[in-house]
Parts: sequence; C-alpha cells; structure tokens
Amino acid sequence: MSSNPASWPEGVARHVLDRVDSTNAHGLRLAPSLSGPAWIMARRQEAGRGRRGRAWTDPPGNFAATLVMRPEGGPGDAVRLSFVAALAVHDALRALCGPGLALSLKWPNDVLLNGGKLSGILLESSGAGGQVAVLAVGIGINLVAAPEPEQLEPCALRPVSLAGETGLQIAPEDLLDALAASFDHWQRQMRTQGFEPIRAAWMARAARLGETITARMGTTETTGRFDGIDPTGALVLTTPRGRQAISAADIHFGG
Repeated sequence: MSSNPASWPEGVARHVLDRVDSTNAHGLRLAPSLSGPAWIMARRQEAGRGRRGRAWTDPPGNFAATLVMRPEGGPGDAVRLSFVAALAVHDALRALCGPGLALSLKWPNDVLLNGGKLSGILLESSGAGGQVAVLAVGIGINLVAAPEPEQLEPCALRPVSLAGETGLQIAPEDLLDALAASFDHWQRQMRTQGFEPIRAAWMARAARLGETITARMGTTETTGRFDGIDPTGALVLTTPRGRQAISAADIHFGG
C-alpha cells in the first residue's frame, strides 16, 4: 500500500455526503453555486445511473463520486476527459493497492480488474447551442460488492469487486483523495500537451489491444482487430473492409 498520501488539488472543492440520489445529478444541481471544480462523493447513492440510462448498483462501501466542472474547449474536449478519468481511476487504485493489481482499460471508459468490470464512468453535461457549460464526470467503483450477473444485460462483462478479487479493502474517502490527485495530474498534462500523451497512456493500459473484438451499435455490429484510439478518442478497428473509426458503441470481447 502507498505510504504517501495524495495531496488534494488546489482550487478544487471536496464534498462528502452521507447519501444522494445520484452524484452526477447532485453535481449538476450544485454547479451554478460553485466558484470552481468540485468533487462530490456519496457514501450511499440511491439512484445511480450507467451509460444509456442503465441502472448502477451501489451498495454501501462502494465508491460513487462526481467531478463537476466547467470544461475548457468544445464538446470534443469534454468527451476526451473520459479517458483522463479512466487513467485517474487506474492509477489511483494502483497507488493505493500496489503495482501488482491486474487492471486494464476497456473502451470507452470502463476499468477492468482480472478481466472483469470493476468501474464505470459516465459523463453528463448541461449547456446550450452545442456547447458544454457544465460537465459532470461520474465514477462508480465496486470496492466491496459487484452486481449479480442476473441484474446485467445479456453478454455484459462479468462484474467484479476489489474485495472479492483481491481481499483488499479501501476506504472510499482515501480513494477519493488519490483519485482527485491523479485526475488533476492527467488533466494538467492534457491541458499543456494535448490529447496525444493521454491517448498513449490509455493505450498502454488498454485491454485486448491487437485482438479481435466486436463493436455493437444498435442493431449493427462491426468486428475487427482493436488497433487503439484515434486523436478524437474514437475506437479504431481494422476489418476486412479496412480501418474504421467508431465514436460510440458497446464493446464485446467474445470468447
């Protein structure tokens, strides 16, 4: 375990609540009164959401938090913060649990442990005219418990918890501190050097890079070799019809 406590980033507020409906929803409600970015963590989240409106199970002891901010740049820059968030989760967990933790990243924004889904990230925004005025970066991590498989969609990745896979226990407040510091590190790097270092770091941690995967988009699907992500963050597949960049899909590993 790391003996160096993470330093809380300057100028970022920290709110730890006993319970909320959804940390993302609470963050978006709170945004007009904030003078700068803020992390909001709830010890109990009662109406958590996943991608495409799916429910997110969140028993006590699991991690639920949202960073609410006014992002720089346009909608594309806001989307790329999901890769910053995935790197931050990965590195914060490694900092607390040690480098032997078998973590990897699944496009677009899941964190895997031993090949199962440990964490999900959901970006929600408010704004007008195609601009993102406020962005909520919601992060859920199964620290103590994972959903039962029957609660999930067919073909969904096996859910796992940190405690179930490793026996390790982390206090959500400690993870919040490490996560805020790690997110700040990667966001500063993107701000000063652009997306390329983020892209390279994400691909170095990517699950199934160079392997055959399937991207499902509604009723259509594309199968090909996973060759990484492009400068916009889109998934790159090499298929019999050539290279394809996919901006939104559910990814299935098969097997």
